[in-house]
Amino acid sequence: MSGMADETARLLIDAGNSRIKWSMIDGTGAALASGALDHDAQPDWAAVPLPRDAWISNVAGEPAAKRIDALIDARWPGLARTTVRAQTRQCGVTNGYAEPASLGSDRWCGLIGAHAAFPGENLLIATFGTATTLEALRADGTFTGGLIAPGWSLMMHSLGTHTAQLPTLDAAAARRALDHEPLKARSVFATDTRAALSSGCLLAQAGLIERAWRDLRADWQSDVRLVLGGGAASEIAGALDVPHTRHDSLVLAGLALIARDAAARNLS
Repeated sequence: MSGMADETARLLIDAGNSRIKWSMIDGTGAALASGALDHDAQPDWAAVPLPRDAWISNVAGEPAAKRIDALIDARWPGLARTTVRAQTRQCGVTNGYAEPASLGSDRWCGLIGAHAAFPGENLLIATFGTATTLEALRADGTFTGGLIAPGWSLMMHSLGTHTAQLPTLDAAAARRALDHEPLKARSVFATDTRAALSSGCLLAQAGLIERAWRDLRADWQSDVRLVLGGGAASEIAGALDVPHTRHDSLVLAGLALIARDAAARNLS
């Protein structure tokens, strides 16, 4: 293996459907380096130390898994690595899914990261990627269930590809159509097709989040912190009329905790 070794360093990889996020952390959990890239791009690992191991959350399928293995082996041949799966219970979080292993590893890591970041609080975790996911997490660490909907970009893409007269917009084009102005700062009724499509899909996202948050508070008869993360979080946050907190690295934070817990178990 090449490169200067750091026996406390760990490589964390969050492979989503659209992008890969990574972080190199030291023994205290502090980030030594981090980055994000498209699935066909190369990570900038030239200056980062040789880690002791790699911990991976991958929801992008087998092709992504093979590419991640190739990227790691090209830089650090034979590096030990672990691909995380959802468990029945781990790091203080209990999985309420009927089949715990069927929960996506990104959602599982995010739950663990959120429980540690906001201890003793009821949480609704909203993550905006290719899909929009919602997780209901009680203060005691019990994950009681979630929701999955098309993400903002996927909604717009679907409309554009399945209708004859609507444009196909990606997030960048939608942001230009909205002029980077928060939706709640102006009329929601647009006067051109691109803005109407962008705003309509954005409000669909916001409406889902607000309905879920209010219903959860009513069901639990308690306050619930709404935590937002993901690529479209800024736009959707601008359309929300409910209080919320931003946290964009819950999956990587959860991976770090899972790795630390595994190391502690191996020492005991």
